[in-house]
Amino acid sequence: MDFALNEEHLAFKEETHKFAEKEMRPNAREFDEKNEFPFEIMQKAFAAGFLTSGIPSEYNGAGLSSLINAIICEELAWGCAGMYTSIMANTLATTPIVLFGSDEQKKKFLEPMTQKMSFACFALTEKEAGSDNSAIQTTAVRQGDQYVLNGSKTFITNAGVSQLGVIFASTDKSRGARGLSAFIVPMDLPGISVGKHENKMGHRASNTAEIYFDEVKVPAANLLKREGFGFIIAMKTLDYARPAVGAGGVGLARAAFEEALHYSQNRVQFGRPIASFQHNAFKLAEMATEIDAARLMVYRSAWMLDNGLKASKESAMAKVMATDVAMKVTVDAVQLFGGYGYMKEYPVEKMMRDAKLLQIYEGTNEIQKHVISLELLGSVKNIG
Repeated sequence: MDFALNEEHLAFKEETHKFAEKEMRPNAREFDEKNEFPFEIMQKAFAAGFLTSGIPSEYNGAGLSSLINAIICEELAWGCAGMYTSIMANTLATTPIVLFGSDEQKKKFLEPMTQKMSFACFALTEKEAGSDNSAIQTTAVRQGDQYVLNGSKTFITNAGVSQLGVIFASTDKSRGARGLSAFIVPMDLPGISVGKHENKMGHRASNTAEIYFDEVKVPAANLLKREGFGFIIAMKTLDYARPAVGAGGVGLARAAFEEALHYSQNRVQFGRPIASFQHNAFKLAEMATEIDAARLMVYRSAWMLDNGLKASKESAMAKVMATDVAMKVTVDAVQLFGGYGYMKEYPVEKMMRDAKLLQIYEGTNEIQKHVISLELLGSVKNIG
């Protein structure tokens, strides 16, 4: 057992931190206020390799491990949670192709993403099918050598800027979630339209929109794996994505903690820094402890995935722990700032708004607890 990051890990951490500090932090407030997607910063993120970090090296990507990806995500979220989300969502969307695509599909759809800045989206959620995948209404009907898609998706990250989507649709409604299939869909196909960029509480630099499919003809060759395999593809993909979301929670919490620590050491009341009052000092101690614990859980789940171990329970635990910590720490940071924390001139206000979404997307924390409980109850060996 080794808790030390090696030289490669530290190099990625340092380079990503420099990028977050130089490109993301100084521009975070502007893009949050404008509710605008930062194309120029994303071009730099592409040049740095962040947008293609999950694509294997044999398809010209970086092919980074889950652990390195988690290290990178922590630093990106430290810079700006909204920008981090758009970058991370690219890996979320390419992961199903990496895990389940044929060699031909990988060459056709992944390699072009490494040649020029491209975005992809993972389209599972619908208005009436959030956590309940069996309620998905989007359909894919086989007609000769193609499938015809009809329906819509909602709350899709990168929808308005993507060139490619992994779309989940029902090929057999009678089977519920087990009738889902996954398709690689170029977003410029006739019949696809994208709704307005949603006006969100947080993560406002990240594009979120609805996608509509009206008689969209998708080549049968774009089906991932086989019909009815979509649910398994989605769940396996989310197992790999959860450590990255947890890492985002750690990065955001760390950013808020650093702001609160600095402020409380410099804010003087009753003749001394507010950090010297035991209540505030203990609050800072709790924040630091929870962040450290969350990071260790994220690292463990990422390590398990890198070593070919089943990590459904551990990934869900890491996501719950780290994003709950992000919410708690950002709220505590606002409280330590007092009235100033509520003002947009100070960064912790945005951080608190950003933290909430981490508890919701890529499976709400309530769904994560459901996943954990199923893993626990499915085998007595898992308990304790």
